[in-house]
Amino acid sequence: MAGAEPAFEEFVRARWAALVRYGYVLTANPHDAADLTQEALARLGAAWPRVQRRDNPEAYVRTTMARLHISRWRRARRERLVSDVPDRPVVDPAIERVDASDELWPAVAALPPRQRAVLVLRYYEHRSDDEIAELLGISRGTVRSQAARALDKLRATAAPHHQPTAGRRG
Repeated sequence: MAGAEPAFEEFVRARWAALVRYGYVLTANPHDAADLTQEALARLGAAWPRVQRRDNPEAYVRTTMARLHISRWRRARRERLVSDVPDRPVVDPAIERVDASDELWPAVAALPPRQRAVLVLRYYEHRSDDEIAELLGISRGTVRSQAARALDKLRATAAPHHQPTAGRRG
């Protein structure tokens, strides 16, 4: 961030951890979350004077992150796996707590990317169906059907663990 505007540097320092957590919810991978956050912040840095005037840089970054994530899973990805990881992992205790303690997260992470993105935007970002449709470049009906399918999958995953107790005698 050398040479960056002080207000931009302050924003990055103040919001980095929260943005990485948001990226983690989108990607289900802490390394991809850090990459996504870094790329979105680089774009924010290039547009900082314009975005700062509009007085909502976090909304800009979160929207950029959602769009970048969607672009990644739409594109045919050709990755070359290597045996040595060249960079350090991001360690965030809040992400580790979610991974370690919540039964729901593995089920959410197992959803197809579009279904996961719809749920994240709806329940984590509190976006309307119209906003989600615009962000993902899909119809409002597709947003609703993807959300319904995702919730059905989550219910099916949770069903064996949470049997109703009504009608049981013990």
